[in-house]
Amino acid sequence: MMGLLFFIFVIAVFLGIELIAKVPSQLHTPLMSGSNAISGITIVGALVAAGLPQGGAWVTVLGVIAVAAAMINVVGGYLVTDRMLAMFKRKGGDKP
Repeated sequence: MMGLLFFIFVIAVFLGIELIAKVPSQLHTPLMSGSNAISGITIVGALVAAGLPQGGAWVTVLGVIAVAAAMINVVGGYLVTDRMLAMFKRKGGDKP
C-alpha cells in the first residue's frame, strides 16, 4: 500500500512539473488565484481535522502541519501574484 502511495506521489510531482513548465506567463496569475482558492479550502479542512477531539494526537499534529503548509502556500501565492501584477503597472502612477 505504501509503495502505491509513493508511486502516485512521484507521478503527481512529475505531472505538476510538466504542467507548470508549459503554462504561459499570461496565465500564471489567474492560475495562482485558483490555487490560492483551493489552498483556502485546504485550510478549512485542516482546521476541522486539527480540532477533532476523537482524532487523537496524530490527527491534531497532522492538522496543524497541514494548516501551516497551506498558509505558507496562500501567503506565498498572494506575494507572487502581487509582484507579477506590479510588473504591469505604469511607472508614473495612474496617469495615462
